[in-house]
Amino acid sequence: MIQSAPNLLTFEEFLEWYPDGRGRYELYEGVIVKMNPTGDHEEVAAFLNRKLNVELDRQSLPYFIPRTYLVKPPSIPSGYQPDVIVLDKNALHDEPLWKKSSTISQGKSVKLAVEVVSTNWRDDYLTKARDYEEMGIPEYWIVDYLGLGGRRFIGNQKQPTFSIYQLVEEEYQVSQFRGDDRINSPTFPELNFTAKQVFSAGA
Repeated sequence: MIQSAPNLLTFEEFLEWYPDGRGRYELYEGVIVKMNPTGDHEEVAAFLNRKLNVELDRQSLPYFIPRTYLVKPPSIPSGYQPDVIVLDKNALHDEPLWKKSSTISQGKSVKLAVEVVSTNWRDDYLTKARDYEEMGIPEYWIVDYLGLGGRRFIGNQKQPTFSIYQLVEEEYQVSQFRGDDRINSPTFPELNFTAKQVFSAGA
């Protein structure tokens, strides 16, 4: 749902406007969009959050998954809230907006961004993939547990698909997983779950 506003907002104006504790919003090129995730969507995101947190703890990595955050792409008035994000604690000292507004503007601060697909699938496959690639975020998961994405992204026989975008020479290369395929993450190669297990979390 797009919120009516007299003018397009800058990112700074969006931060000033953002209501505390009342919903989840993103900014798309100056336009505020309210996010309305379903319960199934939240269960898939929670499954991934739990698996990743266990792995971070098991390996004693200097990474963490924040509760509140925004990702600000360069050059455009946008701000996103990935469903899950893994940040590198050691890189945050170079983030100019982190201390004040929990905002990430540099790809090196992010180890992994995850979007669980909803009906606005074009945002995940087109807009955010473009912007995360430009920022230099090294790994991006698109978790399409309902098979909603366009055929050019998940194939002609649309089905639930787990896509991992890995940054290679400043461009994303994609690997896809379905059914009993074990998820193969470049950043977290020891994760042990299948695409079907992820999709079942939202069943």
